[in-house]
Amino acid sequence: MSKRKRFIATSLVLALGFFGLQFLGDQYRFLAISVLTLLTIAGFYWSLKEGLGKNMTLLTLLLPTLFTLGVGVFWFLLPSTVFARLPVVVFYGVGIYALCLTSNIYTVAAIRTIALLRAARGVGFVLTLLTSFLLYDAILSLRISFPLSFGLTALVSFPLLVQGLWTIPLERHFSKDILVSSLIFSLVVAEIAVGLYFWPVTVVVGSLFLTVAMYVILGLGQAKLESRLFMQTIREYLIVGVLVFIGMFVATHWGN
Repeated sequence: MSKRKRFIATSLVLALGFFGLQFLGDQYRFLAISVLTLLTIAGFYWSLKEGLGKNMTLLTLLLPTLFTLGVGVFWFLLPSTVFARLPVVVFYGVGIYALCLTSNIYTVAAIRTIALLRAARGVGFVLTLLTSFLLYDAILSLRISFPLSFGLTALVSFPLLVQGLWTIPLERHFSKDILVSSLIFSLVVAEIAVGLYFWPVTVVVGSLFLTVAMYVILGLGQAKLESRLFMQTIREYLIVGVLVFIGMFVATHWGN
C-alpha cells in the first residue's frame, strides 16, 4: 500500500473512531479516547514506518498523539448533538491527514533536503498551537489546585515544545540542548498557568493566553535554532504577547 493510501486510511479510521464516541455511554468515553490515542501512535507508525528509526525521528509521533488527546478531551465540552460534533469529526480527520503529510516531510527531511519543509513547519507550528489550546482548555476547565495545574501544564507543554523545536534542526541523533530548552520553556509556561490561577479570567481567555505564551516561546526558540533571532524578530513576538496580555487585562471582571 502506498504512503498516501496509508495516510487516508489512518485519517478515516481515527475520524470514524471519534464519530463512534457519541454512541458510547459516558463511562466508556474516557477509555475510548485512550484507545484512540494509542491507535494514533500505531497508525502513524504504520504510515511512516519507512522514515522512522530508533532515534529522534520518533518525535514525529508526539504531535498527532497529543492532537488526538486534545480533541478527545475537548469532545466532553461539546453539546451532545450530532450537529455540534460532526464538524469536529471532519476537522479532526482533516487535521490528522495534514499531520500525516507534515510528519512524512519531517522524516524525509531528516535524511535529505526537501522543498516542502518550510510549509510543513508552518502547518506543524499552527497545529501545535491548536493542540496546546485544546489541552490547556481542558486543564483549566478542571479547576484543580495550582500545584496540579502547574504539573499538568508542564507535562503537556514539554512534548509539544520538544517536537516543535526539533522540527528546525531535524537531527536524527539525541539532542540534549533541545530537551533542556524544552524543559525550561515548559516550566515557564507552567508558571504562567499558576499566575492565571490567581487571576479571575475565564477558561477560554486563560487558555488563549497560555497558547500565546507557547506561540512566543516556541517561535523565539525556533528562530534561535535557525540563527534568525534578531531584535526585529524578538520585538514582533513580544508585541503579540503584550497585546494579548492587555486584552486579557481589559476582559477580566475585577468585581466580586
